[in-house]
This record gives sequence, structure tokens and C-alpha cells, in this order.
Amino acid sequence: MKKTIFLFVLFLTACASDNIVYRPAAQILPQHIKSIAVKNFSNKSQQFGLEEKLTLKIIEEFLKDGQYKIVPETEADGILSGEISHYILTPIQYDRNMVAMVYKLNVIVGVRFLDRKGNFYLWQEPAIQTTKIYSASTLPGGLTEEQAREQIWDIMAKDIVKRTVQGFGSATSVS
Repeated sequence: MKKTIFLFVLFLTACASDNIVYRPAAQILPQHIKSIAVKNFSNKSQQFGLEEKLTLKIIEEFLKDGQYKIVPETEADGILSGEISHYILTPIQYDRNMVAMVYKLNVIVGVRFLDRKGNFYLWQEPAIQTTKIYSASTLPGGLTEEQAREQIWDIMAKDIVKRTVQGFGSATSVS
């Protein structure tokens, strides 16, 4: 009986010490994709001019990464496109005079990556959401709405490029 318990404990210890973890295979872009075009994002929110800043940040992030050439749409092997569907700025904390002191900025973007050779979407993410909670600019260390928005674009651009370059599928809702 003691031998059976000892073997069982030994088996559990071996399983625990071994790195047995499910990791989905990385789904990287096909080898024929050497260049990418980033279409201008559309803006379905009521906030004017958001799409240009986000598109530029994504292009900048692809250029920093350097793995793929950024080219016009007619020359590209893959096309990244998307739309800003929601832009919601909500005051979440007030002072005693009912002046907003803390805000929550929430942006939701839908993104797709098209393989031009096969004419099908390699990945789609209908709702990439980024949220920034920040203090009003009148407080020490506070931000303006524009500064908070720039931080959101930075985060969102890095996420989109990472999803495209380093692997997709396991991290997206549709692939």
C-alpha cells in the first residue's frame, strides 16, 4: 500500500515539475506575405478625426517592427483594414462641486487582415477594446483628453501589429 502511494505521489510530482501546459500553435502570416498595406481606418464614432491618428500609429508601429514592408494597397500581399466603432468618454469621479476629476476613455476598434493572394481574411477581430482611466489635466499628473487618446493609440497599434506579426488566431475572436 505504501509503495502504491509513493508511486502515485512520485507520478504527481513528475507531472507538476514537467512543463505540461497547453499552448496553441502560433499562427504566423504565410510566407508569401512580404508586404502589408494599412488602409485608412473608417470612423463610425461621433468623434471627428480619430481614424487618421490611429492609422498613422499602426503604420509607425509596423515600421518600428521592420519585418514587413509597408506599401500601397495595389502592391501589397496583405491588407490591414478596420473601423473605429465606439469612442466613449465617461467622467467617473467628481469633486464636491460636481466637477469631473477622473475620466474613463474607452475605444473599440474592429480590425481585419486580408490575404490578397487567396482573397480571404486571415484574421478578424470585431472588438479590440482599449480603456484608459486618467485624472483631469487640472490635477497633478493629470492628462488632457488628447494625451489620453494618444496613449490609447499607442497601446492599440502595438496590439494590432503584435497580433499580425507574432501570431494570431489564439488571441482573436475570429480567425
